[in-house]
Amino acid sequence: MTVDRDVMTEHEQAPPDEVSRATVIAYAVAATLLLGWFLFGWLVLRQGFVDSVGESAGAGFALLLIISVVGTVRRSRR
Repeated sequence: MTVDRDVMTEHEQAPPDEVSRATVIAYAVAATLLLGWFLFGWLVLRQGFVDSVGESAGAGFALLLIISVVGTVRRSRR
């Protein structure tokens, strides 16, 4: 039993960093804008439902790609 406990304490990782309040707010704003983009395309432009979902999903994936690239650049500078 002591061997297992020693191994576990050696390999424990530090707790993950907390997400800042600004990050949570930015994600909420992005989600709101994507929902608004979907509703605008579907109800105002009268696109099909599937087209509006696809356009919003594409914009969301592009946003995630941009966030990933920015995060990678910031992390590599440290």
